[in-house]
Amino acid sequence: MVRNSGATAVVEGAGDHALEYMTGGRVVILGEVGRNLGAGMSGGYAYVYRLKEFSVNAEALRGDELRLLKPNEEQALELKELISTHAAETGSRIANRVLENFQEEISNFSVVMPTDYASVIEILAVAKNNGEDPEGNEVWGKILEATNG
Repeated sequence: MVRNSGATAVVEGAGDHALEYMTGGRVVILGEVGRNLGAGMSGGYAYVYRLKEFSVNAEALRGDELRLLKPNEEQALELKELISTHAAETGSRIANRVLENFQEEISNFSVVMPTDYASVIEILAVAKNNGEDPEGNEVWGKILEATNG
């Protein structure tokens, strides 16, 4: 998955440069990844199974351009749904194995997300919870401030 701009994909492994220049969409990676994951990633997010931090673009981590998080409850539900669909459509043994012990396996997933993208999602969620207009000037001001826009 390179240059993903809005697609949803579940894959069972990825080579070098996975998620490079990704601007949107969501990806689940259930297998090994090569080096330089997330280089130039500016949007979207990925759930990566058993991510080894040395696989992630070091410059993006050092520069705080990417966040490596653990899935929250909402993300865990989305992840389970994506893996379930993949298992049903492909018969994947890997997906079925993860689903059999999902409550334990969820701790083996990392969420890879650009820092600015995470900030925008957080600002929009807070605005929604506060009954604010997400398209309003106040919310957009917060987004521009958070992203240095």
